[in-house]
Amino acid sequence: QVQLVESGGGLVQPGGSLSLSCVASGSIISIGVMGWYRQVPGKQRELVAAITRDGVTNYADSVKGRFTISRDNAKKAMYLQMNSLKPDDTAVYYCNGQIRRYDSIRHVEYWGQGTQVIVSS
Repeated sequence: QVQLVESGGGLVQPGGSLSLSCVASGSIISIGVMGWYRQVPGKQRELVAAITRDGVTNYADSVKGRFTISRDNAKKAMYLQMNSLKPDDTAVYYCNGQIRRYDSIRHVEYWGQGTQVIVSS
């Protein structure tokens, strides 16, 4: 069984910083693209940032210059450094990964359980 577990959410004041982590575990042979998504009640889940296995990144326009995505392939981990946070960044943040298990020939999409980020004074 494969699991993605996020950590690092919490409450922060506008202008502050938070760092999120996501660690994959289970019978994993490889991980392809990984990404951070976020969702607020009543809205669709949206892509925040994504990163390929080789480190090529992609960011939503709303977070460019403020957020930095990274990953450590050896640790099966992904990170999101969030700076200059705004109230509009308040959401549940989800980790996503395209993961191939040892008993599979394909990469399959997995999601973490989500971690809440609240930006408020």
